[in-house]
Amino acid sequence: MKTLPDNPHLDHLRQQAKDLLAGLRDTDPAATLADAQASLAGQYGFRGWTDLKAEVDRVRGRADVADPELARAVAERYDLGEVTGPMRALARPDDMGRRWSLDTDRGRWHLRGLDTWWPIVDAETDTALQEAAAAAGVLLPTPVRSRDGAVVESVGGHRWRVYTWPPSGPALAAPASARVTRAVGEVLATVHGLALPVERTCPWHTTRLSGVTWAQWAARAEAGGAAWAPAMAAAAPVLTDLEALRDSHAGADGEPVLCHNTLGPANARRTRDGRLLIVGWEHAGGQPPHWELANALLDWAVEPGGGVNVAGARALVDGYRATAGEVPALSLASFRGAVTSLANYVAGEVDTALATPPGEQRRYADRVVHHVLTHLATRSTLERLLDAVTPVHR
Repeated sequence: MKTLPDNPHLDHLRQQAKDLLAGLRDTDPAATLADAQASLAGQYGFRGWTDLKAEVDRVRGRADVADPELARAVAERYDLGEVTGPMRALARPDDMGRRWSLDTDRGRWHLRGLDTWWPIVDAETDTALQEAAAAAGVLLPTPVRSRDGAVVESVGGHRWRVYTWPPSGPALAAPASARVTRAVGEVLATVHGLALPVERTCPWHTTRLSGVTWAQWAARAEAGGAAWAPAMAAAAPVLTDLEALRDSHAGADGEPVLCHNTLGPANARRTRDGRLLIVGWEHAGGQPPHWELANALLDWAVEPGGGVNVAGARALVDGYRATAGEVPALSLASFRGAVTSLANYVAGEVDTALATPPGEQRRYADRVVHHVLTHLATRSTLERLLDAVTPVHR
């Protein structure tokens, strides 16, 4: 589920809806802005555009502000200049920590808290990938090193990373237009072409981290009186079938390369001149190229109702081929990493929702889980994605 920033702006939502409309019209030329707004609201977990706007009005201007002493300490450690304004939270904490912005007399900086960051590779390795990708033409925030030359520093009891951040719009949404997905394919091919070595394929994509079955999760949800228990019961067979697909296609997957590892719409923005800005490199890790390509097709070319944006899928593969010269062979086996990571994500969100006490955080967690469970990919989705790109792939 998409998450609103801490200080959301209606203009950003309108821009997201316009971008989304271009993707919807790839499949349905008659799609309207109202259709895009309704789809976007659903992706944020709301019943409609009116409810989404009401939430923006409710939370706007309520972003948390950090202790000024902490802001000055981070600025000093990273040599960012004199602090000229409050250090403001950009979004609620995620699986790494929290994002902040800080203004100094030398510009605006993006700060990444890492209180809950579990790196797949070390910070120097993912920074090397970012620097190589930038040198190859990928637009991304520039990592900033501290006065001591470190990427990650501990300041005020927290771990931090700092970036410069080119002016850009809000995160994108799926299905994206063919123009955008072609650019995504070009980025993937560029990063894969770097062929930076990595010791292993990312465990998040290879190993089911929870031993609880989907039927057991459904039983726990019902016993706990979760509002989304019926959705969990309906989703359990779908998730079980996807895991069976993963297990039935175990075998030789190819050597991994160091890659972005989470290149979905949440980690992409458009700059003022229309270029694609790729963020979120902190989860960089190893995947076989055909795994990450298949995962990108799933993230970028599937509509909220489960339909496939054929034009978007083909454009993504075409962009990859135009940059790399060829496309890795794609099959259902290529989705093994995507299916495993989906299982880990769903299990984590379900576990979090069941463990969160009643209140604002529980209401948010329940909304996330309901959205995830009612927007799952199916085996049929994967097969239709392959059917969409096979003519291009051949």
